[in-house]
Amino acid sequence: EEFLGKNINMIMPANVAVHHDEYMKNYLNTGIKKMIGTQREVTACRKDGSSFPCLLDLSEAKGSGLICGFIRDLTNQKASEAALIENNRSLEENQNVMSGILDAAFHALFVINDKCIIQMVNEKACEVFGWKKEEFIGRNVNMIMPPEIAAHHDQYMKQYIETGIKKMMGTQREVTAQRKDGTTFPCSLGISEPGQSGLFCGFIRDLTQEK
Repeated sequence: EEFLGKNINMIMPANVAVHHDEYMKNYLNTGIKKMIGTQREVTACRKDGSSFPCLLDLSEAKGSGLICGFIRDLTNQKASEAALIENNRSLEENQNVMSGILDAAFHALFVINDKCIIQMVNEKACEVFGWKKEEFIGRNVNMIMPPEIAAHHDQYMKQYIETGIKKMMGTQREVTAQRKDGTTFPCSLGISEPGQSGLFCGFIRDLTQEK
């Protein structure tokens, strides 16, 4: 009963309400539809004076002289979007911190998935192997192996995924690695699997000076 018989601008903020009747008059005089038949995000006003974002959908009941407005409160949606943005910002900040920590490591680090595709490397890996970070990401980790080893590496990973039998996982072993320029060098390789992430970390220490 508080709604009926009152101007619809009662649910609009003052700066919108003051112009609303003029908008309606223009439509009735010209027939030009600006809001009719569309959806638009607007701000509405409650009885207590507080405002909230909403989606407004206007339609005209043909031949009746009546216009229907459907309003969906977007408050929760906007709060969820804001929380998501904040979470993404925090995640990005954490990733930057983690990247900084990894880049400070003394040994080359490679993070690969179960398809042997490189997901992350640190600065030391670039220094040791001569590739840039963007040249590593998305490529098979066998790019840092001599051909005779690279040819079999994916099969080793496939066998581990299928059987769960660890041969290199959780161990350190002396192997031969290959730089971008094709030269090879001895290194100590340590491989670990962090939890159930589906990712594998390889730590490589160049043994050239020791040899």
